[in-house]
Amino acid sequence: MLGSTHGTLTTDSRRARIIACGERRPGPAVHGRVADLDVGGRPLHADVPDLSRFFRPQSVAVIGASDAAGRPNTGMTRQLLDWAERVGARVHPVHPTRPAVFGVPCAPSVAALPEQVDLAVLLIADPLPVIGELAEAKVKFAVAFASGFAETGEAGAAAQRRLTEAARRSGLRLLGPNTNLNAFEHFRDDLTGPAIALITQSGHQGRPVFALQELGIRLSHWAPTGNEADLESADFISWFAEQPEVGAIAAYVEGLKDGRAFLLAADRAARRGVPVVAVKVGRTETGARTAASHTGKLTGADDVVDAAMRQYGVIRVDALDELQDTAALLARARPPLAEGVAVYSISGGTGAHVADLATAAGLSLPSLCAAKQAELHQWIPEYLGVANPVDNGGHPVGDARGRKIIDALLADPSIGALICPVTGPFPPLSDRLVRDLVDAAEETDKLVCVVWGSPVGTEPAYRDVLLGSSRVATFRTVGNCLRAVRAWLGHHRFTASYRSPFDEAPRTPSPSFRKAAALMSPGRQLSEHAAKQLLRAYGIRVPREQLVTSAAAAVRAAAQIGYPVVMKASGDRLAHKTELGLVRIGLTSASQVRDAYREFNDIARYEGVPLDGILVCQMVERGVEMVVGVTHDELFGPTVTAGLGGVLVEVLRDTAVRVPPFGEDQAHALLADLRGRALLDGVRGRPPADVDALVEVILRVQRMALELGDHIAELDINPLMVLPQGQGAVALDALVVCR
Repeated sequence: MLGSTHGTLTTDSRRARIIACGERRPGPAVHGRVADLDVGGRPLHADVPDLSRFFRPQSVAVIGASDAAGRPNTGMTRQLLDWAERVGARVHPVHPTRPAVFGVPCAPSVAALPEQVDLAVLLIADPLPVIGELAEAKVKFAVAFASGFAETGEAGAAAQRRLTEAARRSGLRLLGPNTNLNAFEHFRDDLTGPAIALITQSGHQGRPVFALQELGIRLSHWAPTGNEADLESADFISWFAEQPEVGAIAAYVEGLKDGRAFLLAADRAARRGVPVVAVKVGRTETGARTAASHTGKLTGADDVVDAAMRQYGVIRVDALDELQDTAALLARARPPLAEGVAVYSISGGTGAHVADLATAAGLSLPSLCAAKQAELHQWIPEYLGVANPVDNGGHPVGDARGRKIIDALLADPSIGALICPVTGPFPPLSDRLVRDLVDAAEETDKLVCVVWGSPVGTEPAYRDVLLGSSRVATFRTVGNCLRAVRAWLGHHRFTASYRSPFDEAPRTPSPSFRKAAALMSPGRQLSEHAAKQLLRAYGIRVPREQLVTSAAAAVRAAAQIGYPVVMKASGDRLAHKTELGLVRIGLTSASQVRDAYREFNDIARYEGVPLDGILVCQMVERGVEMVVGVTHDELFGPTVTAGLGGVLVEVLRDTAVRVPPFGEDQAHALLADLRGRALLDGVRGRPPADVDALVEVILRVQRMALELGDHIAELDINPLMVLPQGQGAVALDALVVCR
């Protein structure tokens, strides 16, 4: 099993000021324990159902069992009987008119079952009427195969809501509807080592991962979640993460039922160091639309889903072959002893090509030291390159030199993984090479990867030697190998420093919340003046400014603030002041201030826009314009976005997002995601910006999102002027729309 590192996140004094949140408050009891809630009333711990009796029941009822020729239920009943025999479960067919099914005595109803059962499999068109009967019989789990629910539209969605509510009232846990028999497949029991646990919302999409068993890779569970009326992917991630045999969780996800539940499940897996590899549908509008018609799921905004997965270490891949290869490697490989990768081949062209691809993929190929190169040249001709990649020229592979080269590379302390591409079979050299690699892998704790490039795949060197090894990671494509190795290194780097943000999420409202709540105006936009008061309540710096209602007051305010000044109209119906001509910058005299005041009022009257006054503001220059904001995502609730601000936000759309709660490390990671991140470091002679102050603003905005998420539909600080290092950041403008 993979190791894990977790604990309580330490905080520095500034972060403590931002995140500190008072005493924890107990929440409602959940399955015998007290749920911990955050400041918004959201759970802070995953509620993990005990699914042991689902996957390994002692007794099973098959509702709607059949042995009639030509009936779909007949094949399903036969599969369930075969599965039950393998796992040692007692099966009780249920049918109102049949005395027996396949020779097994049949109960006429759920009430007539001869014993309490752990699992009921519903092979009937409408599962809803049976749920109450199952509850009375104290059945723990049920599986509903019927379709025609949320995937079909609003009427089906309403039927699914009724099914969900019935399951909730009954106390049983329901899988489906619109699912299948994948949980009851024939899992090989002759394979050893850490296993892959599989979750799919489309059973067919799990077939490639299930087939890994034929390559010697163990599979322990398969959860086909379907429409997720009750049990969802998050429940299975949480439970799988606690099973000692599970080395990795592979998931095909079309949509998420509950974004928060998914984050809590991913957090549980991250705490335990169990990798989660997922294909998530919905990168395009077409994919999202198709997913909704298949399982009726919300796919969510893809940039938010992607950010949420990365925050909690979920490894997102695009294709099923990547899901196979990455999950298999992460399940079986030991933690890396070093970050460096060595590329070793019998062809200089192959080595150069793979090294180029590996570097482009973000892998580190360190140059081997002079002493190591001299050691390798004992067995490799001097004219061949051995700095990394290592080209042996071919001939040393055919004798004892081949194994010595491999051992020397694996002994280098800078190397954590050895990748050997075998472009095609070249007996006897390729046969001897893979045998040496397999033997060396058995004697090292380092990762050995082989890319078998032959399109045939029936060669004994591949089928028998490579696939017969539990220590060598074998791939069919270079791309999948490099992406899997990158994911393996990234996963262990992530878990080594992972600290759960839920451990320190605020539990009680801050004093800022009470001030801010008084400013909220449900269903309306705040004026800029009120929006800046909201920012001040959360300790976010704004310019010196005064709201005035006369030209004389504007002149006095400008004198007190100090020229030059900025003047802006303020009103709760002004979203784009600049376009209306209601902003003036760089005013340097009383006459300019008076003229601007009068002009603003004339424009407002002409446009029919009411004003609550005119803002006279300090003019702030010489900084990097950023934007920081809050939006409401349909899956995850309030999210925090940051990026390049001013006019650049609309031109370049260079923004990144994070889902609260998150810590200072993720605030920095958010900034690292920006294409224009280098602007904050200072370019073309400009001084570096105060990144620490920017991170502090992001964390304070996050606190607003956590506390006011139910009150804020949208918040934009744009521009946030990030001043030179040590001088802070100033919110020059803000837009707040209340829910």
